[in-house]
Amino acid sequence: MKTSINFKAVKSDSESHNFRKKTFDYIRKDLTPKNEYWLEDKIADRQRKIETYCKEKSGRKLQKNAFPIREAVVVIKENTTMQDLHNLSKRLEKELGIRVFQIAIHRDEGHYDKDTKEWKPNLHAHLVADWQDVKTGKTLKHHPREYSKMQDITAECLEMERGISGSRRRLEAIEFKIQKKEEEYKALEEKIEAIKTELSSTKSEDLIVKESDFLGFQHIKTDKTIENYKKMFKTYNAQILKNKAELESKSKQIAGLQTKIDSLKKEVSMLKNKNYVLFSNPNIFAGERKKYLDSVLNTLEKSIRYERLKNPYLDREDSQKLLDEISLICKKTAEDNNISLSAFNEILKDSKIAGALLSLLKFGYQKNQQQPEEAPDQTRKRKLGR
Repeated sequence: MKTSINFKAVKSDSESHNFRKKTFDYIRKDLTPKNEYWLEDKIADRQRKIETYCKEKSGRKLQKNAFPIREAVVVIKENTTMQDLHNLSKRLEKELGIRVFQIAIHRDEGHYDKDTKEWKPNLHAHLVADWQDVKTGKTLKHHPREYSKMQDITAECLEMERGISGSRRRLEAIEFKIQKKEEEYKALEEKIEAIKTELSSTKSEDLIVKESDFLGFQHIKTDKTIENYKKMFKTYNAQILKNKAELESKSKQIAGLQTKIDSLKKEVSMLKNKNYVLFSNPNIFAGERKKYLDSVLNTLEKSIRYERLKNPYLDREDSQKLLDEISLICKKTAEDNNISLSAFNEILKDSKIAGALLSLLKFGYQKNQQQPEEAPDQTRKRKLGR
């Protein structure tokens, strides 16, 4: 059985969901007593502690776009214990600095199989963690390799098989879809064959209508018998045509999925080759990294220019307000363009680039570049106003 772990920003209703403070229509209430819970801090209390510590440690307020509390859903086994999850939490803290302060094991979620009506449990645990770096007071920053390590640690602590991420996971999902479509395809073929077999094996005697005369002799009622045969053929033909159309539709779906899976296999192969080259050659890695960060910087500059064009007369004299506005622009640009916030953090580490971006937002140009010339009519108006 495979497991996986993936941390995301905690939701506002996490505690209500995780600790079953509300009733949800997708759970089995008879299984809820089997859930297990552990809580060191409430989310609101931990948030206040994080903000206070950040101010004490760094001298600055926690950024508005920071996600200092995050939550992960972890796939578990039927016999996974709370102690197993505490062991996992200790490893995450020791090796990655992630401090888990809430755990909820859910054994009451799942679904009934539509064919067998058998209950299929969705066994999982919620881990809510403090994402603050105790050394700096800021949020933790991890390298992509450390997220892979996180999966290894989880599989090891829970004694389960490691899940597969990225394009491979997408590939696996599509393979599963193809398998399901092929099963449906086969079921339809069998259904058509069953109808044909039933048609050929139907006893003629069942369709023949006989009536007895006044002497007790039976005679075939031709008109009623023919009507029975007509109804039978009409019913079976309609059923066969319906199944045939559905069969053709399933065949097309399978072909489409197969094309997609072939494309994904090529994509996975290319990504593997690219990753191998990147990690084995420092110069290529550095070059690719620079190209990516340059691209992100270009996107951010466009966003800043757009924001200034949209609000040209906004008061940007206050430094803190200017920093907050830059943070909001970074967050929105990250969401709109599917860019990790860590890329923006990396760019803004360079004080020259950060200063240039702040200047671009405040004045409409970067200090290290010449101020754009005014149009003649604008110059004339400025002079007249003096």
